[in-house]
Amino acid sequence: MLRRLLLFGLGLCVCVSLSLSWFSLAQSQSGSKAAPVASGSGGAVASVDAAATQVGIDVLRSGGNAVDAAIATAAALGVTEPFSAGVGGGGFMLIYRPEAQSVVSLDGREEAPASATPDLFRDPDSATGESLPFFPNRISNGLSVGVPGTPLNWATAAQRYGTMALADLLQPAIALAESGFVVDETFADQIAANQARFSAFETTRSLYLPNGQPPAVGSRFVNSDLAKTYKLLAEQGVNAFYRGEIGEAIAQTVQNPPVVADPPFPVWPGRLTVNDLDRYEVRVRPAVQTEYRDYTLYGMGPPSSGGITVAQTLNLLSDYDLLTMDRAEALGRLIESERLAFADRNAYIGDPEYVDVPVDGLLSIDYAEARRQALPLTVPEDEASYRATAGNPLSYQQDPSPSLDTPPISVETKDTEGISTTHLTAVDKDGMVVSYTLTIESTGGSGIVVPGYGFILNNELTDFDIENPHPNVSEPGKRPRSSMAPTILFSSEGEIIAFGSPGGSTIITTVVGITVNLVDFRMSLADAIAAPRLSQRNQGITLVDQNFAETEAGQALLSNGYQLTSTEEIGAATGIVLLPDGTILAAAEPTRRGGGSAQVLVQASE
Repeated sequence: MLRRLLLFGLGLCVCVSLSLSWFSLAQSQSGSKAAPVASGSGGAVASVDAAATQVGIDVLRSGGNAVDAAIATAAALGVTEPFSAGVGGGGFMLIYRPEAQSVVSLDGREEAPASATPDLFRDPDSATGESLPFFPNRISNGLSVGVPGTPLNWATAAQRYGTMALADLLQPAIALAESGFVVDETFADQIAANQARFSAFETTRSLYLPNGQPPAVGSRFVNSDLAKTYKLLAEQGVNAFYRGEIGEAIAQTVQNPPVVADPPFPVWPGRLTVNDLDRYEVRVRPAVQTEYRDYTLYGMGPPSSGGITVAQTLNLLSDYDLLTMDRAEALGRLIESERLAFADRNAYIGDPEYVDVPVDGLLSIDYAEARRQALPLTVPEDEASYRATAGNPLSYQQDPSPSLDTPPISVETKDTEGISTTHLTAVDKDGMVVSYTLTIESTGGSGIVVPGYGFILNNELTDFDIENPHPNVSEPGKRPRSSMAPTILFSSEGEIIAFGSPGGSTIITTVVGITVNLVDFRMSLADAIAAPRLSQRNQGITLVDQNFAETEAGQALLSNGYQLTSTEEIGAATGIVLLPDGTILAAAEPTRRGGGSAQVLVQASE
């Protein structure tokens, strides 16, 4: 009933005067990045994009709460960061409600169509039943598209926890899409990196490759078709998306991808239908909770593995005094804890409506103590090929499920999660906090722009494992396992810290790293976000960024025998600290992904 009320009752009031005032402020920011750190009071927003952050701040200034600001910011990111998120994708929103002193999570994860099977990505032309090559075939076709959850997630959040109509919250993004924004290097580079994929689809090529090339840095980019989509959502509610003309266009696009006459690679059609869109529902779920030092941590539970794997890693670390240890030794413990936690993640976690996930067992302190005995004190021999094995949390369940009376056979799976996605954080004057991660999976999603509607469809179904049996194998209506990890920490002294990051499965290690930086190494939020990162996902070698391998700690790890592989960036985090006296500290990346934008409603100097 709630969903039907949402579909028919939201978005009937369109307030253009407010949208113009919001956009006039946002427009001034659209060509440059604002400061990545801000302090003050009254509310704050942090995102990867200055124009989107400004939109959220203006919503707070107009009287909206943190949920309103988060929705408006996310809609603006759908315009300026369309290769990371948008209405063609999904996400997870974590909300702290101070009046109820509770944290709730909204699961707007994409969903497999009713026609999905475990062999979803089997090559139809293969006589041996081989799967489609991951790149570019599997990620760039109709088979990879899941039912988008983002529009209904916005509508659900606005109706349950917001104070403004969804129609009003979409107005700044409509104005931004119609008037355009200044193309920066990140936007142009992301198009260039996906030029071969984008050129395979008529609509994508027309929008993002005018004259066969990415738009020039400094030029103005307009997306009138996306403005049209947002207007339909504002005027008709999300019914237009899940039961109306937008949904019909999505189904038609998936079943008949708009490929060019001579595509550079084969593109297979999908089987998503209007009935799949009609059946979609947002899930309101309890957040995952754990204690770490003097902090209580809340995260996202299944179908995301983010909250559980972050919490399990911290549980493994909780017996070590990382601050007083030699830094390289402390980081060695971190690497091995992540390795063990990821082994369990890969073996046990999937959509809880299809899989009996042993959440209590995985988060049990007793299980962490037993699992800690498997932590090697030295670097595993032949680390590049070493894989930790999954443990057995089942006996630590208070009520073990009969279907999980024995541990599953560990199957080594390749990490194919897209490194894109985006994260935003918001807080209002009353102390409501939102930590929201949203995505279309790969950078550029499936690469398919819906004709006439200006948004890219996700390729989220590539997050399913292709090995069967597996808790994360594709099934009808199932949601693929995610790594998204929006997080909120509460200190014993009354601080509230919200943060998160994009980055595929490195999201988990990024959130763990920021938490350790904050709690164990006593860094400020800005420093915790800016610091070099490492990421161990039970994949042998450890990824590092920001020249970490050249630091003193990195050199010590190398001397100890660890294999560190440098990559350009790991994650692109944002976060906010709310102090007991109402002071707010907001932070975003200073350099990763071109740098982010953090703003407060009332600056400290005012």
